[in-house]
Formats: sequence, structure tokens, C-alpha cells
Amino acid sequence: MDFLIASAYAQDAAPQNSLLSFLPLIVIFVVFYFLLIRPQMKRAKEHKALVTQLANGDEVVTTGGMLGKITSVGDSFVTIELAENVKVKLQKHAVASVMPKGTIKSA
Repeated sequence: MDFLIASAYAQDAAPQNSLLSFLPLIVIFVVFYFLLIRPQMKRAKEHKALVTQLANGDEVVTTGGMLGKITSVGDSFVTIELAENVKVKLQKHAVASVMPKGTIKSA
């Protein structure tokens, strides 16, 4: 019956290099760092800079998609005028992006 099924023999227990056994794990971590962690840290740093530079009169888009003009800026909150006599108070980190001046009139 040996011609149908190959015989399995025990392999000798030669010690392997421990660095080579961790090499796939190290490669996966490096790939995750450059493809996931580093770009996310860069985006977070850019968003933090955007939030600190908010000023009165800036036209912004919130994370909810609302377009408005900043009327007052506090330490952690901003007041945004969405339409005439319609003001909303939001946390600063809810501002997604700053739009160019005149965006509200053209929208």
C-alpha cells in the first residue's frame, strides 16, 4: 500500500533561527504601519491644525454635511450660521473642512 500513500517520517528537530520565525510578523507590522497607521496619524495632525486655525467668517462644512459660516469661536465650541437667523453650536472637531470664501453664495 506504500505506492498509494506516501509514508510520513518524523523530521529532525534542528533549531531554527528565531529571527527568521518572527520575520513574517515583522513584515506585516511594517506594512500595516505604512499603509494604515502613518496615513491616519497624518490626517489627524492635519485636522488638528485645521481646528486650531478656525476664525470668525470662515465658511466650513461639518461632518454632518452642513455648510455654514462661523460666527463665534470658543475654546472647544464654534457657532455656525447655516441660514439667516439659524445658528448651531458645534464642537470644533465636528468641522470637516474649511471652504473658500463665497462658497455659500454660489451653492
